[in-house]
Amino acid sequence: MTDQIQYPPYKGTTSKNSFLTEWISHVIKQVQPNDVMMCDGSDAEYQTLTNQMVKDQQLFRLNKETYPDCFLYRSDVGDVARSEHLTFICTKNKETVGTNNNWLTPDQGHQRVDDLLAGSMKGRTMYIVPYCMAPINSPYAQFGVEITDSPYVVINMKIMTRMGAQALQKIDHLGSQFVRGLHSILDLSPQRRWVMHFPDEMMIKSVGSGYGGNALLGKKCHGLRLASYQAQKQGWLAEHMLIVGIENPQGEKTYIAAAFPSACGKTNLAMLIPPQSYKGWKVWTVGDDIAWLRPHTDGRLWAVNPENGFFGVVPGTSEKTNPHAAQMIKQNTIFTNVAMTSNHEPWWEGKDGDQTPHITWKNMDYDGSEPGAHPNARFTVSCDECPSYEPPHPEGVPISAILFGSRRAELVPLVFQTKNWLEGVLAGAAMCSETTAAATGKVGVLRNDPMAMRPFCGYNYGDYWAHWLKVGESLHQPPPIFHVNWFRQDSDGSFLWPGFGENIRVLEWIVSRTRGQISSAHTTPLGYLPHTKDINIEGLTSFDETQLKALLHIDESQYSKHLNEVLQYLESFKPHTPEALIASCRDMSRLMMSS
Repeated sequence: MTDQIQYPPYKGTTSKNSFLTEWISHVIKQVQPNDVMMCDGSDAEYQTLTNQMVKDQQLFRLNKETYPDCFLYRSDVGDVARSEHLTFICTKNKETVGTNNNWLTPDQGHQRVDDLLAGSMKGRTMYIVPYCMAPINSPYAQFGVEITDSPYVVINMKIMTRMGAQALQKIDHLGSQFVRGLHSILDLSPQRRWVMHFPDEMMIKSVGSGYGGNALLGKKCHGLRLASYQAQKQGWLAEHMLIVGIENPQGEKTYIAAAFPSACGKTNLAMLIPPQSYKGWKVWTVGDDIAWLRPHTDGRLWAVNPENGFFGVVPGTSEKTNPHAAQMIKQNTIFTNVAMTSNHEPWWEGKDGDQTPHITWKNMDYDGSEPGAHPNARFTVSCDECPSYEPPHPEGVPISAILFGSRRAELVPLVFQTKNWLEGVLAGAAMCSETTAAATGKVGVLRNDPMAMRPFCGYNYGDYWAHWLKVGESLHQPPPIFHVNWFRQDSDGSFLWPGFGENIRVLEWIVSRTRGQISSAHTTPLGYLPHTKDINIEGLTSFDETQLKALLHIDESQYSKHLNEVLQYLESFKPHTPEALIASCRDMSRLMMSS
């Protein structure tokens, strides 16, 4: 076995892992780079790369006085979101992945991208990026190596993961037990864009995109699609969830995991600041996008955030919607596809202040005819920059409640608690949400998005729901499951609930229920709804109990129709869908009609 790469030689440390070394040697022969660099994850390396990208006009340095160490990156106009229709799970058996995924055999998947990868890095530098998902000494930790020709990927992976020398030291002792990711931007053509996952090989191959989760392979590809596949086999859950710690005035902290579709308020909730009337309440940010949850020896479900940074949607971010985010992205941040003012500050729709953009995200003069920032423009920033960030616990945190949430203009009430774990899984499986700009396609279309995992579940949804039920059975103290909907509207299209920091009023009820401090609730076929007196609306301007009643109202006839649609969706995954879940949905619909 080869201990060192002969051509071209590494710049940086050579791995002692012979499996990794041989793979790198194979990739070098395949993609034929001009240079090869093993990334060490140091600040000096980051500065060198950003300086070179600025020099090459791949990156723009923003105003040093008002946005120190911040940069603007503009992606290709045809490469601005997840490419779900070009994303595949490659296994031997199609039934493994289900109709919720695109499928190819491993041979087909490799063949489709390998021809494109041949010679793809000629004249370019090939970067080797060793990384760790979760705290590096955590029992949750998973390791990976991404090979890429994009320096933008390298600087983002430094922020988003534990990347570099420490990760490589661990990988050197893992043999083949790490995720291999191979990525090339090629020519950024949508006709030559594929994201292939090979879960049985612990491998990802992505070509033709330099954007977000298509290119930062530790994020959705490893952190969710491969991890969820692995979690099913090992008895845990990899979920598209935020994690927050809610601390009451008595100093009691309650950890909640919550699943919302992309761009539906996850980051805002993860960094929530209670209003002035909630003195003594604090919300601690553990994570805003991915949670790995494991049954613990104490019979509870514990969770860790495997990421080290935030890759958040920036349009709409302001002191009103998310003060912590507005503060943390004023330094050490990479902005992607925002506009820019005449004094070289980033700009986006919904930003504080009265400045106007000078240059759009497309690098054109702004005239107001189209958005200045792309609706899916992003910020990349370290978790350490967040004022409410709770330093990671290697063992994770105990989860006392799970929230599912969707963007629904009607039908779904503000909040309800499910009666048991089975009906909680049904509430997650029944989630439908209006699409956002986070993925390609039309915005505002209602689609099924169970557990907010539709783009990320790496195997058959029917088996996924069965796995959720199995995990619940393994817990002596399963967390209660709730559902929230901040987005219900009145007949004029205005939001009924004020949202943002005021969501603490709903979270207070949830925390009180989990702690047994509020035992009484309104029992419905859907679950337990709060009595209006148990949601604190004191101090809310232009809001009264009548509006709260409207938010908590359930049109049982319409909901029954919705559940019948959900039933058809569940049955579309038969025979993999658990019969208990189908029976629960059918019984709930029947109760709705008869009540």
